[in-house]
Amino acid sequence: MFFRLLISAVAVWITSSVLDGVAVQPWWATALVAIVLGFINAVIRPIVNFFSFPLNFMTLGLFTFVINAAMVMLAAWVLGDHFRVDSFGWALAFSIVLTIVAWLLNLITPSSDD
Repeated sequence: MFFRLLISAVAVWITSSVLDGVAVQPWWATALVAIVLGFINAVIRPIVNFFSFPLNFMTLGLFTFVINAAMVMLAAWVLGDHFRVDSFGWALAFSIVLTIVAWLLNLITPSSDD
């Protein structure tokens, strides 16, 4: 579990370094961002997905991007000064880039399932 948190924190750090409209300050707050995003994605996001199913179905799943960006904005609101996202567009870009970076990091690190 600690290793997954470390991977998520590194992914948040890389993503916030790449995108100008997103900032995580100070550096140790990347772990806080990873924890808060993990909690939001585990608890709140399934509820939002359930209630937005008709809209998600009508848009062939593209509304999921909007939900992901909203979850990033919620995390930025919860963390206040430690996690700054300038706009909804930056939140959307952050969620897409974060997914790709985390996937790549998980791809190059050894799996603990063995």
